[in-house]
Formats: sequence, structure tokens, C-alpha cells
Amino acid sequence: TKDYELRQYETAKWVSTVIRGETQKEAMRQGFWKLFHYIQGKNDKEIKIDMTVPVTCLIKSGCADFKISFFVPFEHQDSPPQPTDTDVFIEERKAASIFVRSFGGFASPEKYAEEAEVLARILRNRGQPFHEDFFYTAGYDSPFKLFNRHNEVWYFKK
Repeated sequence: TKDYELRQYETAKWVSTVIRGETQKEAMRQGFWKLFHYIQGKNDKEIKIDMTVPVTCLIKSGCADFKISFFVPFEHQDSPPQPTDTDVFIEERKAASIFVRSFGGFASPEKYAEEAEVLARILRNRGQPFHEDFFYTAGYDSPFKLFNRHNEVWYFKK
């Protein structure tokens, strides 16, 4: 629809870290750098890995923990290098149907929350069952990209 799309994602590995007790903005900053060090060679194979998009952040209702993740590039999906930072881990996300709402501009935590609420309202109005207790933010652009930015919020279909 013009308001959202339904995507099917296959099972895939992501490299993640959980930041506790910070604001979402600060958690994203800290989490990004932990994951960036991993792809720059802070892993058991000491290899550099290409940066991928999106960078996701798991937002759970009433929870101050934020899980920040990078997608593991396809060439490393079978056997990703293991992180040497104990705060960083490889996770496998199972295949899922995901409702996605896209928007432009520079996304703040407030803007992500606002877009997630719009998507949730649309899905409820259309009788689409989804997991309402969490959503993901997804950012696709470098902070240096000024125009035609792409951001998303994701709700998992029940």
C-alpha cells in the first residue's frame, strides 16, 4: 500500500550489541561504534568486513535496553567471524514477514516513535495482526548523506 509494505525476510545472521540504561540516541552511538570496531577487525579472524545496511535498533515497550545490529554480509553468513568484544554477539534472526513503513530525512528517536505509531495505527485499522510490544528502527544512510535519506520502522507480522 502507499502507507506500508509487507516484506518476507529469510533467516539471516546479524552482529549485535545491547546497550542498557542510555537514551536511544546515546545507545545508537555507543552500539554503532562497538559494531563498527567488529567490522574493522575486532573479531577472531582479525579481518575487515564490509559495512552493510540497514543498521537496526530493537525498541521494546517499557524497556531501556536497545539492541543495535548490523547485517552480516552475504559472503560471511555461513561462518561469520566471532567478535572478540564480549558485548558483541552474532545472532540468527529467523525468517519473518515484516510490515515496513519508510520515511525520509534525518531520523530522531522521536521521529522513529512517531512513524512506528502511525504504522501500528494503520495495521490495527486494517485488522493486520502484528507484535505490538516491540519494533525495529532501520537506518540506511551515512550521517554525511544530506539528501534522499531512507529510514524505516518494522513491525513483525503475527
